Amino acid sequence: MKPLGPIPAGFDVIDGELAIGGCPASALVEEAGGTPLFIYSADLIRRRVADLRSVMPERLHVHYAMKANPYGPVLELMGTLVDGFDIASGGELRTALAAGLSAERISFAGPGKRDEELAAAIFAGVTLNLESEAEAGRALAIAERHGATPRLAIRVNPDFELRGSGMKMGGGAKPFGLDAERVPALAREVIAAGAEWRGLHIFAGSQALDAQAIIETQGNVLTLAAALSEEIGVALPHLNMGGGFGIPYFHGDRPLDIAAVGAALDDRFAALPDALVSTEFAIELGRYLVGEAGVYLTRIVDRKVSHGAVYLVTDGGLHHQLAASGNFGTVVRRNYPAAIASGFAAEPVEEANIVGCLCTPLDRLADQALLPHAEAGDLVAIFCAGAYGASASPAAFLGQGPAREVLV
Repeated sequence: MKPLGPIPAGFDVIDGELAIGGCPASALVEEAGGTPLFIYSADLIRRRVADLRSVMPERLHVHYAMKANPYGPVLELMGTLVDGFDIASGGELRTALAAGLSAERISFAGPGKRDEELAAAIFAGVTLNLESEAEAGRALAIAERHGATPRLAIRVNPDFELRGSGMKMGGGAKPFGLDAERVPALAREVIAAGAEWRGLHIFAGSQALDAQAIIETQGNVLTLAAALSEEIGVALPHLNMGGGFGIPYFHGDRPLDIAAVGAALDDRFAALPDALVSTEFAIELGRYLVGEAGVYLTRIVDRKVSHGAVYLVTDGGLHHQLAASGNFGTVVRRNYPAAIASGFAAEPVEEANIVGCLCTPLDRLADQALLPHAEAGDLVAIFCAGAYGASASPAAFLGQGPAREVLV
């Protein structure tokens, strides 16, 4: 038997069934027109942002990294809750603007930006986080040809990384950002060219649950930003400090102590060096804001036994939940939090495997999990599905197509 990950708080039971936003899962499926279905709870998202703000320094801005979940209604909701948005492609820029988000609140990072993406960002008034000297040269040339004033920041590749992070974005050779020692020269060039100087973006890693590791990294970010600002020779208008806040996915994971992170950052802000006294600070969070607010519902279409092992075969799978299948950067596959939504209050009685409908042995949603008895027609819930689910999975694989999505 393999343990399941911890089910996030905030979900209810109605008549023995999983309830989301006060409505039973089966009713939500019927209203949406069927399964597979992603359901995102607006109340849980609001609660997460409010809890975060209650422990973070008042001057700290909160940005949403929309790659975590770019679903239109989620973006519209986030537009009422956060201070800024971080995107990583021209497609995300179009999606953000279509959701009614103001370009002045958007920053655009990511290596390999095409000229048309640079132009679209410059003309819209979005802040570009430059990833190289060559990208800076292309952006300045585009702006000069069209008589535009670009809003430019520089993404820094720091010498340090975020300890214990699931994805390390800094420390050593990286395709992201400009090595720290080359930043001041480029910043002075950008300022001299007449661009609107928007500061620095320093992102060291993501999906960390160790508060002390995040505190250490934020301290390193502030120290590096102050040193670079002094060498550049002008005040630093804005510092995107990155994020890294993780959520518990697997058995044994413990929630991040955000109160400790906020208290330490408050202490650092109370003793800022002169170079950062007037700086606007932001953290960039994606999965931490929306990940635990999402549930993936899929229906069991067959129950079968093979060599004594029970398989619950669903109409969903890795084409919608690549991360839960263990095929999105996981070295050793472990079970996400999962449940039989139709029998959410029932006691577990058997070991079963939850699999998808794809013709590949990679299509697994839970291995050897202790679950209530389930039959064809029952609903399965995969939790922590609010981030890197629908948009980060190969929905076109085997012609299956995308899942439905709703915000409730």
